[in-house]
Amino acid sequence: MTAFPFDNSYARDLEGLWLKAMPSRVSDPQLIRFNNELAQELGLDLSAYDDPGLAAVLTGNDIPDGAQPLAMAYAGHQFGHFSPQLGDGRAILLGEVIDRQGRRRDIQLKGPGRTPFSRNGDGRAALGPVLREYIVSEFMHAAGIPATRALAAVLTGDEVYRETVKPGGVFTRVAASHIRVGTFQFFAARGDMGAVKRLADFTMARHYPEAANATRPYLALFEAALERQAQLIAKWTAIGFVHGVMNTDNMAVSGETIDFGPCAFIDHYDPDALFSSIDQNGRYAFSNQPLIAQWNLARLAETLVPLIDANQDEAVRLVTEVLETFPERFESRRLAEMRLKFGLSTPREEDAALFKQLLDLMQLEAIDYTVAFRRLASDADEVGQDSDFVNLFADKANVESWLQSWRERLLAEGTKATSAGLTMQVANPAYIPRNHRIEGAIRAAEDDGDLGPFQKLADVLARPYDDQPENAAYQTPPRPEERVTKTFCGT
Repeated sequence: MTAFPFDNSYARDLEGLWLKAMPSRVSDPQLIRFNNELAQELGLDLSAYDDPGLAAVLTGNDIPDGAQPLAMAYAGHQFGHFSPQLGDGRAILLGEVIDRQGRRRDIQLKGPGRTPFSRNGDGRAALGPVLREYIVSEFMHAAGIPATRALAAVLTGDEVYRETVKPGGVFTRVAASHIRVGTFQFFAARGDMGAVKRLADFTMARHYPEAANATRPYLALFEAALERQAQLIAKWTAIGFVHGVMNTDNMAVSGETIDFGPCAFIDHYDPDALFSSIDQNGRYAFSNQPLIAQWNLARLAETLVPLIDANQDEAVRLVTEVLETFPERFESRRLAEMRLKFGLSTPREEDAALFKQLLDLMQLEAIDYTVAFRRLASDADEVGQDSDFVNLFADKANVESWLQSWRERLLAEGTKATSAGLTMQVANPAYIPRNHRIEGAIRAAEDDGDLGPFQKLADVLARPYDDQPENAAYQTPPRPEERVTKTFCGT
């Protein structure tokens, strides 16, 4: 059996939409962490490899049989400004495999050296961004949020030069695909509608095959992609995730979360939470994410207009009608996610107001978002001021009044607070990738060569809904002096 049973449809079916790219050799590849569970899911037979051999493959020093290394072309709106050519400047797609569930999955190396799209970059990755992406992408998967996956993190033995000299790494990413809104934009901007059509047909077959049977298949493709984004951003909002750089080249049409650069999770609840050091005007702040998702989808719609109808005005009308459904779809999905967090099973008109009342109280007192919901789940049947949840708040009268309203809402659908609490514990994580913990793991690895904090954090976050009393310290919000308020992209 071939170790990596590649079946490379993007290379085979979309010639002209990518360029060949070969990884550059590194001096001393060393495996940091390998995701054996994911490897089994992908159907990889790696029994012939020891750790050094696997590290050589996962840095690009050795190219496995069947691989067709390539760099994908794409453009993108970056902070609202269009860049007609971006592309994989520090990533190389090794190929695709069909996993054990029959799903096609990309295997890509991030940081393996220069590609034809690198411009003046070195195509390398520093160790810190590699560790960040491993931690966050695997947490997202464990938390039930669609995301690209981490197959491996590897040290290269070489230094990379950023603001300082840092150890180099390579991250192996697994995705449903790496097709982005920006991939469509690249060819549309060049007026190459033949390429856009080929890409749309390929995307439809790979991700949304039901759209092919619609009266207007390309409109159905757009609507299906829009629905996936509404679901995804609703899940981000519910868990308190801030992507940080929602450029159109960072939106995957598959509906997976992709590109974990300056991302973060909110500590205290704040709709305006913003962490990215390069987002000067708050374009990608926490509460802006659904607005930006719709904006990005409008850019996708623009590329598909000529395929939807030969009459441009009619095509614009049709696709605009679908685009304008996004706010309602998102809000419906968001409320569904929030009902899970609050232990509710049936929708009621008053739910939005009930949820907002608690969030307003949390914002007013800067209450930690994750801790509050976990304690609400644990203390669901508690009453009075001895509740751990109530004790989070200085204004106990207001929060107890809210608790009474919430319990009445539970009773209205025949749910006891105790049983609601049990269901809430599988909707509200005890552990998230807190910014100070990630930064601490990165600092230990980059500055001291100590990978222990990274390994421990990754282990804890693999079980985000479990109590893990031995790891309770990882639940604790940062002290004021520990807070990380700025995150950075990995370029």
